[in-house]
Amino acid sequence: MSETNCCGYIQPIRKVKTFDDVQLWLKSQAYSEILGFLTALNNSVKGKSYKHSYEVCEKMQSVVLLFKHIREDIDQIPLENDQRFGNKAFRVLGERIIQKSDQWIRDILPDDLKGAVIELKAYFDESFGSFGRVDYGTGHEINFLAFCCCLYKIGYFSTDDYVATVFFLFREYLDLMRKIQIWYKLEPAGSHGVWGLDDYQFLPFIFGSAQFLSNPVISPDQFVQPDIVAKYHEDFMFLECIKFINEVKTGPFAEHSNQLWGISGVPTWTKVNGGLIKMYKAEVLAKFPVVQHFVFGSLLSLDST
Repeated sequence: MSETNCCGYIQPIRKVKTFDDVQLWLKSQAYSEILGFLTALNNSVKGKSYKHSYEVCEKMQSVVLLFKHIREDIDQIPLENDQRFGNKAFRVLGERIIQKSDQWIRDILPDDLKGAVIELKAYFDESFGSFGRVDYGTGHEINFLAFCCCLYKIGYFSTDDYVATVFFLFREYLDLMRKIQIWYKLEPAGSHGVWGLDDYQFLPFIFGSAQFLSNPVISPDQFVQPDIVAKYHEDFMFLECIKFINEVKTGPFAEHSNQLWGISGVPTWTKVNGGLIKMYKAEVLAKFPVVQHFVFGSLLSLDST
């Protein structure tokens, strides 16, 4: 049984424990909520560059302050010596996040929503990687999506905040995760990042491809061109991702990022965006190694739709 607080929120727990349980997940309210939320965010940024006018509400700025707390802890924790991959100082960061996040989240919520901390914390803590395995992957990325989704479900954000969620909140999360991935030399979760397009992430490529819909700035075969990346990376999330990949990987792009290279051969961004969403559903949301760690409470339930 899950612990229930006075506001009706419950401590989320793992329930996908066998391969057969994945089918329960795919028919669940949680899956429907997550996929619907992803679709809404995707639709909100179609054809829009970062230069598109959007408002960042004070509540969203408060959420981004949570990342500031984490950055401050990173600066205070010395790295351990002689660790080529997966610096174990990451575990110390994890201990601090788990210890402090309850209060961090409580501080940004109005009094009538503070009861939701028990569920929000579960997804927030899992958003930054596995502190035990010292790795990060799309399963952790899903948890951040779930954290944001829950903020909408409790009424903290409104549908007017969709664009800012992608262009401001999710972008800030990406920036923090890139720092963490490099600083702690995190291993890609799963089989060498097989469920991520750049070893770690997937969602920014979905949102990034949506920005190019009805936007003739570049065609899919151009995103691998260094001059295009240099010129437009400050305007588009997809190119921002490619720039990061080029900075941390060496050798021919077709060899170190084969799946992305394949995408460059797709004729239109409409097919790229639709194909990436189908791929995300099949290769991330439907994979037991990814979703076995996901937890379910009252906001995101395993009950069938």
